[in-house]
Formats: sequence, C-alpha cells, structure tokens
Amino acid sequence: MYFHRHLEDSIRKYQQIFPIIAILGPRQCGKSTLVKQLFFPEENSIYLDLQNLEDLNKLNDPRLFFKSNAQKIICLDEIQLIPELFSVLRSVVDEDRQNGRFILLGSASRELVQQSSESLAGRIGYLSLTPFQIGELPTIDQQTCWNRGGFPDSVLAENDEFSMIWRDNFIKTYVERDLPQLGFQIPALQLRRFLIMCAHNQGQILNLSKLGSSMGLTHPTIRKYIDIFEQTFIVRSLSPFEINVKKRLVKSPKIYLRDSGLLHQLLGIKNMDALFSHPVFGSSWEGFVIEQILSVVDVPAYFYRTATGDEMDLVLDIHGKIIAIECKASAAPQVTKGFYNAIEVLKPVKTFVVAPIETEMYALQENIFVASLRETILEIQKMI
Repeated sequence: MYFHRHLEDSIRKYQQIFPIIAILGPRQCGKSTLVKQLFFPEENSIYLDLQNLEDLNKLNDPRLFFKSNAQKIICLDEIQLIPELFSVLRSVVDEDRQNGRFILLGSASRELVQQSSESLAGRIGYLSLTPFQIGELPTIDQQTCWNRGGFPDSVLAENDEFSMIWRDNFIKTYVERDLPQLGFQIPALQLRRFLIMCAHNQGQILNLSKLGSSMGLTHPTIRKYIDIFEQTFIVRSLSPFEINVKKRLVKSPKIYLRDSGLLHQLLGIKNMDALFSHPVFGSSWEGFVIEQILSVVDVPAYFYRTATGDEMDLVLDIHGKIIAIECKASAAPQVTKGFYNAIEVLKPVKTFVVAPIETEMYALQENIFVASLRETILEIQKMI
C-alpha cells in the first residue's frame, strides 16, 4: 500500500523549474518508493541504483549514457556514492537544458552529496524527505508513530517486536556500512555508543566537554561526530534564539535524535508502557513534536532559554512573526512562571502548548492555546 507524501506537490513544481532535482533524506525513509510512484509508471524513465553493480556498469561512460537517453527522466539513487557525476551532469545540462530531466536521491546532506568542486547553482533544486509524518499516515494512531518513529518499515511493522528488530538492524547497518561508504572511518562500536549518549541527552543543552569526558574523546572529535550525524539526518541540533535583552541567554544548541523510534531503540524502550515510566518520556515527546513540526514547516527554528530558567521549547520565525511552542507530555498540561516570562520577552503572535490530547484546542489566555500536535501543525501552516 502506498501512502501519499506531502513532498509530491513540491517535486512536481520543481520539475518545471530545475533540470536537476535532488531529494535528500535518511536511508530507508521512502525516497525511492516516492520517486518510483511518481515517475516510473512512465516508459520514458530510467532508474539506476548506484549500489547495484549492474546499474553502475551502465555509467562507465556517463556522458554517453545520458546523451543516449536524452529524452528520458533519469533517476540516480544514492548519488553521494559517486560525487564525480556532478561535473558530468553540469556539462550535459548546459548543453541541453531540459527541466525535470534528472532526479538525484541521496542519504546525506547537501554538503556531503555535492563533494565536487563543480557547482550546479541554478541547475538544481534541493528537497528534503523525512520519515513519515503523522499527517501522511491516516490509518496509524499517534502513539504508534511516537513509539516506533516514522521510518516506513518500522511504523508499518506488524507489531512492536518486528518494529524493534527492524530498527536495531537499521542502526547496525548505519554505523557499520553507511557511514564508512561516505568516507568516515570510525569504529562502529564507538559510533553506536555515541548515539546512545545522544539518546540519553535528548532535548538537553549540548555540552561537548561533558560528552567528551564521558567517552574519553576530545572536544573537536565530539563536534565531528555531531556533524556527521546531522549531515546524515540522524541528529538535529536546535540553535538558541538570540534576542537583544539584558537577560543571560543559553548560547549552546539543544540536541535531539530526530526519529523517536531510533531514540527508543537506543534506550531499550520496547513499547509505550515502558516509555511512560522512563525518564526520557517528556524529552521524547518534545523531540517528536519538534521533528513533526519542522518536517512540515520550513522556517527558521530555535529554542529560548535563560540562565534563570525562562524557557520555550520551540520558537518559529514566520516572515518576522514569532510563534512559540511548548511541549508537555500530559493530558492536563501545566505551565510555569518561566513559560510566561518567555512569552513576555518573545512577544509571539500565538503560543501553543502541545500535548498528547484528542480534544479540541482550547485557550489558556489570549493567543495561548493548548492543542494536539495535528491541530498545532494545521494552525501553523495557515500562517505561512
């Protein structure tokens, strides 16, 4: 069964603007399935998996192959494995500019994918695909999405046990095969241990020195590991919101495992009952909410915290208007004085307290609402 993705409309739009479309996202998030659904019922399409030796052999002379199939849409999957193709693509596009001709799929950031000195500026449009968002899974309840994360084979698994088996193998393959293919020669055991450390620090201020000392690694090495995990869409660091006030603001980023299912797997959380009693419960909900919102809303995003404890989990800057979001993993959320102090400084046009509830949104005060995650996303989308 195919679930429609929100990115479909953007892909069709980019197809009319750019000769090359790059769709980036973590491994196994559904990029290939999406592109095959959109383009490969058509006879004038060619799909090449650059991890497949037979497909790879077709590109022994890439220029000749591209010219021989000049009227076809060509999809190159796992493009980060052969960055030298970028120079050929630039030349071919400049000789015969046809919009929507090349679709590139990559499991690494824009910077890692285009490791070539050849610039494709003006020729390529970049889009990001995340694992499933709750709005893309109308038949799956929110708790299942939260517990298992959004990777298709995890969230759609027959049961929690099968989901855990898949996630365990995903992590193992990621550290043992995927990262070495990108040129990162770091012991897999050390990387997995660092991911577990990140999971234990979910939603916390990033302290490189503390992480380094706990693992016997230097400050620059920890920074390198964070960059690797960010560039491969596993970790998100959220920057602090800087505002010209006299308060002492926290200046280090907060760190999150982007997929809640991977977070739970790394911490050995088997199901929702185990999550409810785990210390990471509140931070897990916070990370889940933030990732779901930022997967849909592409705007500058921050958190706000002062040294005295005034705090807002997520601050969105939408065309100069501030939206404030606080995450509370309770059906009857209670907010603190620090929450209201943050509102006084940020002066948001709307504030949402996002809770795991099914009831309709209701107001705490003027422009301050308690809402479900789905309602919050819909309200924010109306403001863009």
